[in-house]
Parts: sequence; structure tokens; C-alpha cells
Amino acid sequence: MKNVVVLIGAGQIGQAIARRVGVGKHVVLADLRQANAEAAAQILENAGYEVSVVSVDVSSRQDVHKLVESASKVGDVTGLIHAAGVSPSQASPEMILKVDLYGTALVLEEFGNVIARSGAGVVIASQSGHRLPALSTEQNKALATTPVEELLQLSFLQKDQITDSLHAYQLSKRGNSLRVMAEAVRWGKRGARINTISPGIIITPLANDELKGPRGEGYRRMIEVSAAGRPGTPDEVGTLGALLMGPDGGFITGSDFLMDGGVTAAYWYGDLAPSEAHR
Repeated sequence: MKNVVVLIGAGQIGQAIARRVGVGKHVVLADLRQANAEAAAQILENAGYEVSVVSVDVSSRQDVHKLVESASKVGDVTGLIHAAGVSPSQASPEMILKVDLYGTALVLEEFGNVIARSGAGVVIASQSGHRLPALSTEQNKALATTPVEELLQLSFLQKDQITDSLHAYQLSKRGNSLRVMAEAVRWGKRGARINTISPGIIITPLANDELKGPRGEGYRRMIEVSAAGRPGTPDEVGTLGALLMGPDGGFITGSDFLMDGGVTAAYWYGDLAPSEAHR
């Protein structure tokens, strides 16, 4: 039986992590769009990786369970890279909550049932989760521990409380890091680890579209005033992902790693800081 790394979301960030942690293992590449998964699989196969492809809708328990079963038939699931999601420019608040919040909780639950001892996972969250004002202790606990099938019924996630897609996205990404912290307890009982990475603006085809789109001016401003003064690259996220999933990250679990070139610092304490009236 082979060791298996499951990559959900065939984008550049997920591929960058998979290239670093999938050597000598079988990579199960899952994406909502079969064509995306096959294109990414070809790139990895041409670079010497052993890859199989599965279509999955992360907001469907049946789909996610089938993915778990498919991966488990290949071998022991020792790694999970969850990089699937939708952005504020792509979807309604309801869809963002269903895919990014519920879908992530579902993936964590299902793979937490099979993750192998000494296994590890990373969930790709976002810097946006760090720009949401502090939630109450009760809200934090609810996002972290509410049973998956009850998650979208929380009162503060209802339509009258979620004002727009960006708000839904920020709540979802904050929820991802909280959920991972709680799941780290359960994964730890299996001898496994799970963490989140919250990237800033990372240059991918999607990011390039955003930079040219209606929100592009805001994104360019973030880059200009950040300490790094540039966007990030998928390979930089891949380096951190490899640390968190490898032996050098053996003491790290239940943690969230913000890597945004200083954009969040500029938002709270620098030139991006909103006026007090809008905080």
C-alpha cells in the first residue's frame, strides 16, 4: 500500500505544496472541474509524480465521502492539502458560506476519520480572515465546534446578518482557522496534525484576473503599501506548506500562518487602516 497525499483544488497554490510533499507518494488530485484536475495531473505526471484524478464538490457530503473512500483504496492517507474555494468576486454570500465554510468543515471531518498516524494536513485560508473584527467568544466556539450539518444554521450566518460576499468570505476564512484549531484536537488523537495558511495576494491566474478587474485598484494599493512591496508566489506558499506537513513541523498543529507580505499589518496599523468611523 502506498502513502497517499490528497490535493483538493487544482490551482497553483495546491500544486506547489503537492510538488514538495508528494515525492514518492501517490497524489490524488480532486477538483470540481474534471478538466482542471486532469490538466494539473498532467503537469505533475510529466514531472515524475504518480497521480490519479477525482471530481469532487466539497459542499457535498456524498462527494467528499467518495473521495475519502477512493483515496483510502490506494493506500494510507498521510497528507491532505485543502485548497478549494470560491472568492468574493466569484459567488454569492450563500455560495461562499456553503463552499468555503461548510465545505472545509466537511473535508476536515471526513479526512479526520481516516488520516494516518504521523499524517498532516494544511487548509488554505486567507488574509481576509485577519481583517474581520474580533468575534465574540461564543461565535468563535460556534464556528469551531458546531456539528457540520448545523453550521450554516448559526444565527450570525443568516442572510440578514451577512451584508455582502466579502463579509461572507471573511467569516468563512476566520471560521476555517478556528475549525482547524478545534479539529487539531481530534486529529491529534490519531497522531496527526492540521494547520491553516492564510496567504495574501499570491500571483495565480485568478489573482491576475482580480488585479485587472473591478477590485484591482484596491489590490494594487495593498501591494504598494505592504512591507514586502510585491505579491507573493505559489512556491513561497509551497515552502511553508512543506514545513507544516513535514517532519520539521512536527511540533506545529492547530495553528494559522499569515503570509501576506505585511498587508494585514498595514490594514490595522499602517496606511491601509480604515477610518475609525468605518471600523
